[in-house]
Amino acid sequence: MVWMKEHLSTLGSPVVLCHNDLLCKNIIHNSKEGHVRFIDYEYSSYNYQAFDIGNHFNEFAGMAELDYGLYPSREMQMDWLEEYLKAYKLFTKKTEEVSQRELETLYVQVNKFALASHFFWGFWALIQAKYSSIDFDFLGYAVLRFNQYFKIKPTVMALQIPE
Repeated sequence: MVWMKEHLSTLGSPVVLCHNDLLCKNIIHNSKEGHVRFIDYEYSSYNYQAFDIGNHFNEFAGMAELDYGLYPSREMQMDWLEEYLKAYKLFTKKTEEVSQRELETLYVQVNKFALASHFFWGFWALIQAKYSSIDFDFLGYAVLRFNQYFKIKPTVMALQIPE
């Protein structure tokens, strides 16, 4: 955990207000009215921007029956991140222009913070296994999250922020 904190804190991801639990069930898309709403804010707090996005991508795998084959491809991530950056920059810097360097930087940040998401939810599941009355295999879930952390860590750690 110390290693992760030291490494991730050097990536330059801004600290913003985050949802921290953007699984699909917490996102409501109203296509008729053309808007998206988030619900279920009990885990929201200030956090690294890249954590919230990396966590969202991890949530594509589901909860009860995890399938990390559903983690978005690089191409899908780049499309998603470009739209995100356009909106983020429009509201914070009054411009929508996104450079390739900004896009690549966010891609690296998000995928490295996805590691922290696995670690966070793995520890959360260990705590839930001890104290929760919910009928769910929290220990099994913790094992799956920690296994995924160690499985992807070498590949993700090889990613470099562009110069």
